[in-house]
Amino acid sequence: MEPFNAFVDGLSAAVFFRVPLFGAQIELIVLYLAVPMLFFTAWLGFPNVRQVGRALRILRSQPRAGEAKGDVSQWAALSTALSGTIGLGNIAGVAVALTMGGPGAILWMFVIGWFAMTVKMAEVTLGLKYRVFDRRGHVHGGPMYVLKAVGAARGWPKLGLALGGAYAFFALFGAIPMVQVNQSFAQVKVVTGLSNGWAYGVFLAGAVALVTLGGAAWLGEVAKRLTPLKVAVYLIGVAAILILHAGEIPAALALIWNGAWSGAAATGGTVGAFVAGMRRAVFASEAGVGSAVMAHSLARVRHPVSEGLVALLEPLLGTMIVCALGGLALVVAGTWNTGLEGIAITSAAFAKVSPWFPWLLAVVVFLFAYSTLVAWGFYGLQAWGYLFGHGPGAQWTYKILYVVALPPAAAIDLGRVVGIVDSSFFLMAIPNVIALYLCAGELRRDVRAYLAKPDDPVAGA
Repeated sequence: MEPFNAFVDGLSAAVFFRVPLFGAQIELIVLYLAVPMLFFTAWLGFPNVRQVGRALRILRSQPRAGEAKGDVSQWAALSTALSGTIGLGNIAGVAVALTMGGPGAILWMFVIGWFAMTVKMAEVTLGLKYRVFDRRGHVHGGPMYVLKAVGAARGWPKLGLALGGAYAFFALFGAIPMVQVNQSFAQVKVVTGLSNGWAYGVFLAGAVALVTLGGAAWLGEVAKRLTPLKVAVYLIGVAAILILHAGEIPAALALIWNGAWSGAAATGGTVGAFVAGMRRAVFASEAGVGSAVMAHSLARVRHPVSEGLVALLEPLLGTMIVCALGGLALVVAGTWNTGLEGIAITSAAFAKVSPWFPWLLAVVVFLFAYSTLVAWGFYGLQAWGYLFGHGPGAQWTYKILYVVALPPAAAIDLGRVVGIVDSSFFLMAIPNVIALYLCAGELRRDVRAYLAKPDDPVAGA
């Protein structure tokens, strides 16, 4: 494993190159993602405040099959995207954020999740605008198609192809969710004593293959049913922790607030809390990364902006609600600074409710990991199809490679797993954010035109 570990360490050092800011060292890629969150929130008129109600109403009036182009309903597309975003990044990721940046990281995750709503809306709107349909009528979309189309429209076809290809290449590695395999095994090991990570990895890969080898329609159906269930079960556990420690909530909130502005030196102070919150918020919401665009591109819509508005609900649900409540529960339980790491911190917090609660967490972790792996298998397939075509042979080749790549993640050190995933995620963000800036003008025109049509059956919903 030494050559592999050295490669991961070198990759992480390159991707997370640090620059001096306000007397501290901050990762340049973190600033690269923070700026568009601020810019597009103001540029598009604060839709993360003004359009949340409209987004919910759109889901109640979504087009039926035959009424608009697309493979699945808007609710199924949102559920598929949430299957990828509300995963172990929201459970283990919060614990990692606490370890890296202290309690203050939780507040920054919440704040960044709010700004992330607008970036998610922007990238999904563009994804729907530039998606393509193959000869069989199936839809394909993602930042790579946006970059290809925008580059050609602006007279830079080779640059568009290169940026689109770079995004697809990085997505192939980012689409192997090693954290999900690694941390779900860690929790299963705690409650069952299972020590064979490879056996667990093979089992999980087989379960993922049952859906991945199907298709987009089957994926949408699984996501619609699994996503609400897994979130509900997890929040029940979190609620139990908060109720049993209700008297400690005010002190925990004060610790989170104070830590955000004057974090402990051991965790890098305020800047360290911000960086930890930023990295985990990006991992949890995927805003700026563009991955969820591939799921939303499947939706049946009359107008691209309608799906963009639906997409802004993702960070609201996944980061601002699930992550924030989970982080508060860990601070209240006091397990975040006990020397544990990753999912073990959450498991210890659940154990304070009841000795059998870690079993509940094991079920939740498996559901979170499973649904995320299924969704990301689809994302990787879209990236593979962009590079190698969407023919049956190419699709089956990728599906087999994806399933085979999952088992080793159960045996890799957590630190190296986080390094690989974070590096791939942030590399995906580089070309995706370029596409957002290139399309900033047309994006604002499209949003304003859509919102100005109250008689539209979807815009006025």
